[in-house]
Amino acid sequence: MKHTFADAVEIDLQKKLQRPSVHELRRLYESDAEAERRIATRHGLWIAVIIYVLFSATDILLIPDVAVQTITARLVVGGIALVLLEAQFRLDLGIKWLDRTSALALVMGYAIWAIPAVQTIYTDSLSYYMIFGAIFMMGANLFFSFRFGLSVAASSAVLVTFFLTLSTFWPTDIYALAFGTFYVSCFVFTSYVNWKLNLERYHVFLNALEAKIQQKEATDRGEALLRMSNTDYLTGLENRRAVDHRLRQYWNEWQAKGRGFTAILADVDFFKKYNDGYGHQEGDRCLIQVATAIKEAIAPFGGSIGRYGGEEFIVLAPIDRKEQLAELAEKIRLTVEELGLPHRERRDGTSIVTVSVGTAFTRDQTGAKLEKIIHEADRALYSAKASGRNCVRLFDPDDPNNSDETENIAALLKIAIDQSLVSLVYQPIVDLKSGERDAVEALMRLKTLDGDMVPPSLFIPIAERTGIIIELGRWLIRTVCRDLLAPNHVHIASVNVSPIQLKTPGFAASVAAILYETGVNGSRLAFEITEGLEMEIHSDILRCISDLKTLGINIWLDDFGTGFAGLSWLRLIDFDTVKIDRSFLHDSASPRGRTMLQDIIGLIRNRGPKILVEGVETEEQLALMQKFRIDHVQGFHVGRPAPIDQLTAIKDELAGPRHAPMSRR
Repeated sequence: MKHTFADAVEIDLQKKLQRPSVHELRRLYESDAEAERRIATRHGLWIAVIIYVLFSATDILLIPDVAVQTITARLVVGGIALVLLEAQFRLDLGIKWLDRTSALALVMGYAIWAIPAVQTIYTDSLSYYMIFGAIFMMGANLFFSFRFGLSVAASSAVLVTFFLTLSTFWPTDIYALAFGTFYVSCFVFTSYVNWKLNLERYHVFLNALEAKIQQKEATDRGEALLRMSNTDYLTGLENRRAVDHRLRQYWNEWQAKGRGFTAILADVDFFKKYNDGYGHQEGDRCLIQVATAIKEAIAPFGGSIGRYGGEEFIVLAPIDRKEQLAELAEKIRLTVEELGLPHRERRDGTSIVTVSVGTAFTRDQTGAKLEKIIHEADRALYSAKASGRNCVRLFDPDDPNNSDETENIAALLKIAIDQSLVSLVYQPIVDLKSGERDAVEALMRLKTLDGDMVPPSLFIPIAERTGIIIELGRWLIRTVCRDLLAPNHVHIASVNVSPIQLKTPGFAASVAAILYETGVNGSRLAFEITEGLEMEIHSDILRCISDLKTLGINIWLDDFGTGFAGLSWLRLIDFDTVKIDRSFLHDSASPRGRTMLQDIIGLIRNRGPKILVEGVETEEQLALMQKFRIDHVQGFHVGRPAPIDQLTAIKDELAGPRHAPMSRR
């Protein structure tokens, strides 16, 4: 299965390595573990020579009249063999030469000793002593790890030497028959064993080689999956997950070594109008061209670029000087402008594609938080858009316009519960197999004292940063249990749980208290967990999740595939349901996007959790989800979020198609 990113980067997840030919296998076998074999042969010959010389004592006992000559022969042959071996070892010659030297030493050790030995007058002793010649034959076949051909040649030479020696002192025909048969039998037996050993070594080598190849294929697939999980499928840039990781690296460098950095957000101006006017394929092509241009522009600055959202790019660079930052940001803006991509759908007097750029860089480390620099760059980007777009804005903490709106929202959140400024809406979740709509997701809403709504994307991060999310979370869970689950309006309700809540000591205990207070079974509650920038998988979080599951609470993984939810979470935690982010469904209109969605579904399905796809907004998307055998769906097409005072209407809607499958129009 191949995946292509940005029409250029291709990843083959099923790539097979080419297996060696028979000739190549033999060559690899000959050179396999040569270093270890050289050392083993060296040690083996030293041991053989030492034992060979120690047999001098037997010469003195059995053939004393020629012992001086035989001992001299032993010392000469052994010494020459060791000198040759050590010289070859120092010259770093291959194992083939060391084996040949050892084999020759075995043959010559027997032959040179036999020449003076047959001159003895103690022929009876010699006739028995000749049996020890079989040791040389067994040494060639069994003691050393010679290849079969060399072993047979050496043992054959020993056999011939024996018969030549036998012919010089032939004691009796019976002796010749008995010892000749013994030597021939020993030759045949040891040669056969050597052949079997060599065959077994070859099979072991083949199995080990195949295991290495399979391991390499698995490693390559793992690396390909890692690249795919870190790569935006459209542009080939780093995706949100990879950007978050790189941002963490920059942050750690700054905290530990004071190496500052900058974050630059570039957003394509009026991109929705571009998509609507030119079509999604042209929109994709536009994003690819913009991404490529920015990537080339920032290369001299040592920066990296990733896709941070639909038409938003993020640049991280090791820059902490305002002048250099301004230069880089302006180069990004100007580079896109100089592409001259037509954009006649916009109505602001400009007819080409441009970007608005917001920048921020590290300053004071006191009380600094990782998300702050992104938040500041985002506010600078908002300022650039408000200033007419196609411009650069640098976040300035001293600018009165940057008096930090978050302070007002933080103050608002502190009184939100008491002043009834926070409320809940519920969005249906549909079981595609049964057609039932007896589950909802609880979504928090916030309004100002004047009645204006504050987007969740704005107040949730502030609530997390200030810690108010702890109190808001308890209120949310209690409200859902008391007003929704206890009266049995729906079977199950899911709520979003912040990483901050999971890290808070006693969170699971507080949930247990709420369940007891409201009389709700934990199995009717689901907690949706999203891995954020500050989220790390450690023992406290895993322990908290384990405690929640003990209460019967369902644990869902939210926004899978966006970069927030990592594969490591799916591996470490036994999720009941995994929610696939809406962007993958919306991108499934293209073949590449559909393949990516199918791959993600297959990955999750192999792990076991149920699958919920967000963002179903059309009948065609619903039909596609049914075709892919998705467990649950959520989106405007199957149900919009509704407040509590409309719960009766929602309940009627949920009950309507109960026990009947969804339409497959």
